[in-house]
Amino acid sequence: MRALTREVLRADDLVQSCLIRAIGKQHLWQPGTDLRAWLFTMLHNQHVSDLRRSARDRNTVSIEDAIPVWTVRPNALDVLELRDLEAAIAKLTNEQRQPILLVGLEGLRYDQAAAILGIPIGTLCSRVSRARDQLRTLMGMDAKRRRVAAAADNAATKLRAA
Repeated sequence: MRALTREVLRADDLVQSCLIRAIGKQHLWQPGTDLRAWLFTMLHNQHVSDLRRSARDRNTVSIEDAIPVWTVRPNALDVLELRDLEAAIAKLTNEQRQPILLVGLEGLRYDQAAAILGIPIGTLCSRVSRARDQLRTLMGMDAKRRRVAAAADNAATKLRAA
């Protein structure tokens, strides 16, 4: 949920409010159905409601802006890659971000993610595919892939010549 909300504290609050809502509405869950999908649907709807509410209430300040956070980063490269990935995900449209987070981060099956978002599976598949392509471009992975392919071609040419 951190990737969806982009803030640790908001993600924790979102999960907590979702669980409170789920307990209050547990009588609506149908045994035999996918509990995880039901909870993710509720979580997604809560997130959308929170976004709409925050758009109306622009006078709020994030706690993370008010209190400095002191952490030690043991591995700078991993931290930088995650930071770049987070920035790239933030640049995706909501139509691409939500499916890629549900499928890629949360590990939901395509049919579950499509049900949560209320879209056909084919639409979800194309959004995930476009999001992956966009992330590769934003992360510079297309350029890396071309460099690796060129190096492999160069090595193969040298081997044939030898």
